[in-house]
Amino acid sequence: MEFNILQLAVIYIVIALIFYTIAVWGERIAGRLKGWHLGFFWTGLAADFTGTNYMKIIAGGINLNLHGLTGIIAIILMLVHTIWATVVLVRKDENAVLSFHKFSTIVWLIWLIPFMTGVIIGLMK
Repeated sequence: MEFNILQLAVIYIVIALIFYTIAVWGERIAGRLKGWHLGFFWTGLAADFTGTNYMKIIAGGINLNLHGLTGIIAIILMLVHTIWATVVLVRKDENAVLSFHKFSTIVWLIWLIPFMTGVIIGLMK
């Protein structure tokens, strides 16, 4: 089966949604940051970055509209969030391990803005 670039973009963005959502809510339910959450964060970030790059190619660059600006903010936050989660686990900072889910939830909610605007834009075409 061969996919076109738009299909690949959508597949990667949906993979990012799945992995990031599982990690964020898994962490929230567990009440602590765990190694497997970190693996899901990194996988979600990589999928989001890949899907976003495909979308950028389709659009001919980055558009500085609501979708583009929130997308840039979200991917930067995801990167900072994932790096910070890595640092927290490496340092074994128990207080941060127990409270990290608060930051995760905020980043996830912000990430949903460009995801949903992308869905709306896609449906309007």
